Amino acid sequence: MDTLVDFALQERYKTIQKLGDRLEEFSTIIDWETFRQVIGDIYNNTTEHGGRPNLDIVLMVKMLILQSLYNLSDPELERQANDRISFMKFLGFPEKIPDQTTVWYFRERLSKSGKDEAIWRELQRQLDAKGLQIKKGTIQDATFITADPGHATADTPRGYEAKTRRSKDGTWTKKGKKSYFGYKLHTKEDCDFGLIQAIDVTTASTHDSQIDLSEDGEVIYRDRGYFGAETKGFNATMQRGVRGHPIGIRDIFRNARISKTRSPGERPYAVIKNVFHFTHTMVTTVRRVHVKMVFVAFSFDLFQLSTLRKQGVL
Repeated sequence: MDTLVDFALQERYKTIQKLGDRLEEFSTIIDWETFRQVIGDIYNNTTEHGGRPNLDIVLMVKMLILQSLYNLSDPELERQANDRISFMKFLGFPEKIPDQTTVWYFRERLSKSGKDEAIWRELQRQLDAKGLQIKKGTIQDATFITADPGHATADTPRGYEAKTRRSKDGTWTKKGKKSYFGYKLHTKEDCDFGLIQAIDVTTASTHDSQIDLSEDGEVIYRDRGYFGAETKGFNATMQRGVRGHPIGIRDIFRNARISKTRSPGERPYAVIKNVFHFTHTMVTTVRRVHVKMVFVAFSFDLFQLSTLRKQGVL
């Protein structure tokens, strides 16, 4: 970047810095350079014939974090990254902001290669290195992420070969009196620091009890929706009465204790939906939604790490 322009932007940013910039905190709260090592081979441009220049991996990861934090479409992400100084600062004032097509292809490459999982594992490694390991137990829960069902009839084929713009993998389900179409985000949060430790994405009709995110030896707190489901960890699932067999007083008190312990498990969804405003997705397959949700969960953990730093935990 031209030195004079760079200087002007840096000076202008000082005003924003005085007002408070959470993105500045995110820039220093983890080591971003390690992601270059983890997924640097996603672009292979080492042939003798050369080719298009490799993209800056860290820049692309940060672009997807911005997209998740502010629930931006690809075109809007490109526009705001070129317009907002705080975004430019977070991205390191690059000479060129990736355009919307580049963002889409990068996300698609993550989806097809599975490298989004490598990004998530590296984040968790860094959390462990900060001493933020699970000690008291974990909380598993799930929430709906809606999608566009389209206007086609219910018996119109979906799947990857379907000639439709609507969600290809999404399914219908009903909770209470309300129907949902789309997907379901399953998360595991630790009781110690409130960080998301694991995620999974399924279609909306998948019952919560079919997903077990626990690890051997850890306590997993779950609500009545998981009643009767096995778990790899120590089972702390709330009891539910069945026909002719209501729960007893001991189970009532046990449920109350579990409910109190697992209530913080709702915070990630409150932040994701009310702060990030992420409740609906336009991508069309479970795999693509999974990539989206990796970065949404990544963004929440950054948000929570910032809170822990303010509390003096870090």
